[in-house]
Amino acid sequence: MTGTSILAFIEGIGGPELMMILFVVLVLFGGQKLPELAKGLGKSMREFKKAASGVEEEFKRAIEETPDPETPPRAPARKAPPDPPAS
Repeated sequence: MTGTSILAFIEGIGGPELMMILFVVLVLFGGQKLPELAKGLGKSMREFKKAASGVEEEFKRAIEETPDPETPPRAPARKAPPDPPAS
């Protein structure tokens, strides 16, 4: 399966389908477990966002540290060859 075919079913989810999913979740977990489930889901989403922003900051920092490819690095100055001995 490709990435586009995996996400294709999400586009077809509307109001009635979402209500059916929520009803099934309510039946499976019960009214008492549902707040705990939502709390855990919120914590995991927060952690994911924090990790994603950390990775984004690392990419930005790496991009800023890399030299511009159009300007070549300066070569070290060469030493002049020694003068020939005077005869």
